[in-house]
Amino acid sequence: MNPILAIFATIFLSAIFALPPAIIQALLARLVASPHRRILIVLPIGLALSDWCRGWFLTGFPWLSIGYSQIPMSPLSNYAPVLGIYGVTLACACCSGSLGYLFKYLATNQVKPNWKVVASVPTLILTLSVGLGLIQWTEKISQKSTTVSLLQGNISQDVKWTPEWLNRTMMTYLDMIRQEKSDLILLPETAIPLLSNNVPESYWEALRDHAQKYNSHIVLGVPEKSEEGKFYNSVIHIGGDESNRYRKHHLVPFGDYFPMRSITAVLLNYLSIPMSNFSPGAANQKPFDLGKQVLGVDICYEDVFGEEIIRQLPEATLLANFTNDAWWGKSLGPQQHLQIAQARSIETGRELLRVTNTGVTAVIDHKGHIVTRLPEFSENVLRAEIYGRKGITPYSRWGNFAFVFLSLGILLLGLNSRSYWPKTEKR
Repeated sequence: MNPILAIFATIFLSAIFALPPAIIQALLARLVASPHRRILIVLPIGLALSDWCRGWFLTGFPWLSIGYSQIPMSPLSNYAPVLGIYGVTLACACCSGSLGYLFKYLATNQVKPNWKVVASVPTLILTLSVGLGLIQWTEKISQKSTTVSLLQGNISQDVKWTPEWLNRTMMTYLDMIRQEKSDLILLPETAIPLLSNNVPESYWEALRDHAQKYNSHIVLGVPEKSEEGKFYNSVIHIGGDESNRYRKHHLVPFGDYFPMRSITAVLLNYLSIPMSNFSPGAANQKPFDLGKQVLGVDICYEDVFGEEIIRQLPEATLLANFTNDAWWGKSLGPQQHLQIAQARSIETGRELLRVTNTGVTAVIDHKGHIVTRLPEFSENVLRAEIYGRKGITPYSRWGNFAFVFLSLGILLLGLNSRSYWPKTEKR
C-alpha cells in the first residue's frame, strides 16, 4: 500500500477499535458513582466486555486481547478451557482491579479499603485457577502416534504472486513432499499460488502418487474458483477422500475482500491487491476425516476467533491452522499469532499444528505449550509425532455464552450489593 494511505489506514483502524472500550467504560462510569465500585467492578468488567465486543464489532478484530498476556504459563490460563480467552481477560482484570483499588486508596489517604474485598477477590481467582489446572478435560484417542510433516517453503511475499516465481514455488513444495513419508503432510495457506483448476493435472497426479505410495494424507492451501465464478481461499485434501475441502469463512476486510465494493472499487483498482475478492465459505464446515485422525481446519486469521474454531468439535481430534504470515515481515506479528494459536489449544484441549509460509511453523500440545517449532524465514520441514485427543471442554460446549453470562452477573451483583462498600464514598 502507498505509505501515506498505510498511515491513515492504521490510524483509522486503531480509532475504530478503540470505540468498544471507550463506549462501554463511559456508559458504566456514568451509571456508577462510587469510586470503589468503579475500580473493582466497572473497570475489570468493562475491559473484559470490550475485549469481547472487539471480537465481533465490524466483523471483529480480537487481536491481542488482554487474556493472551497470560498464555500459556500463567495459572490464569486455566480459565481458558471453561470461559475462553475472554474469561482469562476477566480473571486478569479482576485481580488487577483489586490491586488498583488497594494502591489508589493507600496513596490518596481516602476511605480505608475493605480488606476482605481486596484479599478475597485475587485469592479466590488464583485458587480456583489452580484447581481448574488439575482437570484433564480431554484424553488421547490412542497410544499409537501419527507422524506429521509441516512444510515451510519460505516464499517471500514480494515474489509469491509473480509469474517468474510460479514454477519455482510449485517445484519447491513438490520436492519437499517427495522427501516425506509421514502419515500427514501439511502445506501452508495458498502454498500453490495458482487457481486449483489451472494447476496442471500432472502436478495433481504427482501428489496423488506420493500419497498412495506412502499411505499419506497431503493437505494444502490453494485458491479455488467455483463453477459460479466465485473465488475461495481453500484447503484441500489429496489422498483418501478427496472430497475433503475447507473454504475460509471469516474473511479479512480489505485483505481477503473489500466491503461496499460499489464505493471501494476505485481504491481497489488503485491498490491492485492480488486475490482480494474472495467469497466466504460456509459457516459450519465438516472436519477432514483422515482415518487415524479427524482434522479440524482453519485458515490464517480465523484462529483468532475461538468461538468459530469450536464448530468442528468434538468430532475433530486434532486442529490445524494453515497460514501465511509473510505479510508481517520481520515483526512481532508472527510471534503474536503463534501465542493466539496456543490459546486455541488450551480452549479446546486439542493439539494444534501450525503450518506457515515463512513462520512460525509449530506443533502445540493440548495445554498450549510449544512442542517443537521451526526458525522463521527458513526453508525447512517440521517433523513430529502427535496423538490426537477426544472429549470436550466446557468452552467448546458453551462458547462465549458462559463468559458473557458471568460478566453481567458479577456486574449486577456487585452494583446491587451494599454490604461490602464503605458508608462514606467519594468521587
